[in-house]
Amino acid sequence: MNFEKARFNMVEQQIRPWEVLDQNVLDLLMTVKREEFVPAAHRELAFADVEIPLGHGQVMLKPVIEGKVLQALRIAKGDSVLEVGTGSGYFAALLAARSEWVRTIEIEPRLVELASANLARNGVENVVVVEGDGLAGWAERAPYDAIVLSGGVPFVPQALLEQLKVGGRLFAFVGEAPVMKARLITCEAEGRFRTEDIFETVVPMLKTTARSEHFSF
Repeated sequence: MNFEKARFNMVEQQIRPWEVLDQNVLDLLMTVKREEFVPAAHRELAFADVEIPLGHGQVMLKPVIEGKVLQALRIAKGDSVLEVGTGSGYFAALLAARSEWVRTIEIEPRLVELASANLARNGVENVVVVEGDGLAGWAERAPYDAIVLSGGVPFVPQALLEQLKVGGRLFAFVGEAPVMKARLITCEAEGRFRTEDIFETVVPMLKTTARSEHFSF
């Protein structure tokens, strides 16, 4: 398989036509090697317009979804980023290439091991992977310039909103199948948030130990 040709086709035939036009994002998707984060059994699907199974009920999201999320978050050098749901570590690697630090929380121990190994093998040094329920956030390292939830939630946890800097952005997939909102929330001032629903999709729900009353928004 010609990975470079497949990567080019992924960007030009899938991602760009879905109104991902930020050249920095497109360049990033050409640079970070997606195939290095795909389980060996599914490597031929690395650039296909499909979710890729990771086991334990988790998936790698479609490339077009990853591109839309990156474009919406507008990650910049110097940003501190929190990711909830590490998966294979691929999206953390994308975030890390644009930011100062990424802290990513994964509830499934075997995916913590997988992501940590993938990131280390690819020389990504500005990502910290920890095991835990990411819907509580990581308050000790807050506030964050950006927070991204890699799976679905019925509502956005209040704990995560409280860990955003003023001007910070949070991206989440909110709702339940058959329709979920890809939602960008911006902290405009302390305790004040602006919400924008960017597109509709369906993604697997994040695993959590949190009780429903911990959710807001």
